[in-house]
Amino acid sequence: MECDNLDECIQNWDSIAGEYKTLENVNKEYLAKVEEVSDLQGQCMKQVSHQKYRLNFIAKSLKKFDKDERQDIVQRLWKDINHRRQQLSDIEQSLPKPNGSYLKIILGNVNVSILNKEDKFRYKDEYEKFKLVLSIIGFFLSLMNLLTKKRALELTFLFLLVWYYCTLTIRESILKVNGSKIKGWWRVHHFISTVASAVLLVWPNSETWFIFRPQFMIFNVLISVVQSFQFVYQQGVLYRLKALGERHNMDITIEGFHSWMWRGLSFLLPFLYLGYIFQLYNAYTLYKLCYHPHATWQVPVLSGLFFILFLGNTITTSMVIPQKLKEVKIRRIIKTYTRKMSGNRLGADPKSD
Repeated sequence: MECDNLDECIQNWDSIAGEYKTLENVNKEYLAKVEEVSDLQGQCMKQVSHQKYRLNFIAKSLKKFDKDERQDIVQRLWKDINHRRQQLSDIEQSLPKPNGSYLKIILGNVNVSILNKEDKFRYKDEYEKFKLVLSIIGFFLSLMNLLTKKRALELTFLFLLVWYYCTLTIRESILKVNGSKIKGWWRVHHFISTVASAVLLVWPNSETWFIFRPQFMIFNVLISVVQSFQFVYQQGVLYRLKALGERHNMDITIEGFHSWMWRGLSFLLPFLYLGYIFQLYNAYTLYKLCYHPHATWQVPVLSGLFFILFLGNTITTSMVIPQKLKEVKIRRIIKTYTRKMSGNRLGADPKSD
């Protein structure tokens, strides 16, 4: 709002001058608190390191007493040590962590630790939404490439794939720094996908490319649909686990598992395996194209990359399923036993008291 005269301007200036002094005092207090927090973080990290060192020393010493007569004491100490390690892990989640080698190369020594729990959850949520948005864009670009044969559209789509997978590797590295237990293969998978996308981008217009092109676009349509299903499943699991307060906010949801999750995952698994089989089919098609007279170096390289992706995805997912089913079985046994014990207590004869 503009001033009507000079006196009003002077009055407003005097008013904001007083407000600025208040701002300066608040800022000084803020900077002092930041320094204090930084000092406390340093102290916590030193004490956590010291605790870990002492625990490892005790654990190493305990191995000598496996045949000691006082096994009850030994077992209790092992239980306490494991519990303390978990407590230290929880404390570390609230402290900044150094970047991994990949992030140091990409970002330098910029601190990417997220200390607030809500901010961690929002970052994980944005990560999932980012994948969904790019999956939708990829779906429509793949369809357009199936319906048309414009080189500019092809290159746009392939460049998008390179950028998408590069971005995923950075985002997942930040998730890892902030405590996510994402399996190593899925990170390797995105590095390999980045290389594969780059090779596809430099594949020249040739007879072999035109043969493989329709199959590749159909594959991307399928992958986009599967990723959309995966987003719905993961979002539901992530929000429910957060509501229950049972998992860390940065966990990739395939790591957290309850019996009620199996219903959603059992729907998703056939689509996942269909995508894996399609990767094998891509590898086989490209392998046959290797013998084409106009085959370029991109053909055998992509054949090997698709086969590695198929093998890694299939083995990793197949190893996870029995483990998670076992967890479901154990949870059901514990739940049944708890209900039975609760029923016995409720149905007990009052006179017996």
